[in-house]
Amino acid sequence: MPIRKISGYRSVGILSRTVPRYFNLLEAEALLPKVERLLQDLQDYKLSYESSDAELSQIAQRVSLAGGMVPPRDRIMELRARKHASAGGLKRSIEQFEQLGCLLKDLDTGLVDFPTLYRGQEVYLCWKSGEPGITFWHRVEDGFPGRKPIDSEFLSNHKGGE
Repeated sequence: MPIRKISGYRSVGILSRTVPRYFNLLEAEALLPKVERLLQDLQDYKLSYESSDAELSQIAQRVSLAGGMVPPRDRIMELRARKHASAGGLKRSIEQFEQLGCLLKDLDTGLVDFPTLYRGQEVYLCWKSGEPGITFWHRVEDGFPGRKPIDSEFLSNHKGGE
């Protein structure tokens, strides 16, 4: 039966039902170096996109206010190309991120969740950029404010993997 991953979920078979990819702690931590690289790429592309867009807006405003000013066509073309390339980079990086099966919750803070099972319920292993490893989890409905430390009780009742 063919399997296709979609945004942290995979489509299975003819019915195309989606099931989440579940991680165990070791699998999720093994992905952290790749997740960190992708986060950095996403943040860089976002910054490039936003700065290009802001400069294009400033140029448009100056041209509008000056009335007969000749727009700096070369600079506008350069900025549009950079903005377009950044948008493409964002799209590709997001797709790569989604293929991993983890969930990007906040790009600016680098907040990432990894679906897992705890006592038969879906919960998230929770990691934030800058943390040395995954040491927290939370229920889906609790989000980041509901983070709890991963302890021996959690580990003994936690299942993941595909």
